[in-house]
Amino acid sequence: MSRELRALAVFCGSRDGAQPVFREAARAFGEAMARRGIDLVYGGAGSGLMGAVADAVLAGGRRVVGVIPRGLDRVEFAHPRLTERIDTGSMHERKAVMADRADAFVALPGGFGTMDELFEALTWRQLAMHDKPLGLLDVGGYYAPLVAWLDGAVRQGFAPEKVRALLHVSSEIEPLLNLLSGGA
Repeated sequence: MSRELRALAVFCGSRDGAQPVFREAARAFGEAMARRGIDLVYGGAGSGLMGAVADAVLAGGRRVVGVIPRGLDRVEFAHPRLTERIDTGSMHERKAVMADRADAFVALPGGFGTMDELFEALTWRQLAMHDKPLGLLDVGGYYAPLVAWLDGAVRQGFAPEKVRALLHVSSEIEPLLNLLSGGA
C-alpha cells in the first residue's frame, strides 16, 4: 500500500554527537526529504542534528514546523528560520501535536528525548492510536544495540513480533523513506 508523505516527524539530537557522520546524515536526510517534497515537523531547535535537518529542508524549499514546549526554548534555542512555530504547554502536548501534523515518524541519532519520542509513537501505534509508519535511521551502527534489545524483547516474550515489525530500520536514507511510503 502506497502512502503519501507530506510531512515527517523527525526525532533526533539537539547536539551533533561525537562522530561527524551523524551531522552529515542529518543534513542528507533533510535534503532527501526536500527532494521528495516532504515537510519537516520536529522539536524546533536550531542546534545539533535538529538544526542540520531543518537547515537542509529549508534550503530545499520545504516547510519546517517547530513544536516547542514553553520554557524549553530557553534550553534548546528555537531555529531562527522556522516556517511555523507552535508553542505547547508540555512535552506530552508537543508529542501529540507532532503526531497530529506528521504522516510518519523517523528517529535519527539522539539521546534520551529522541528515545522518549520514538517509543511513545511506537507505543501509540501498538495501541492503534494511529496507523502511521515509523522508521529508525541507523547511522554508523548507532542504533545497533537498540535494535538488538528490541529483537531480544521479542525473543524473551516481552513484545510481539508484529509490534517489532512496525519499526522499519535501515542504515540508508532512500530505502527507509521508501519503506515509510509503503514501497520496498
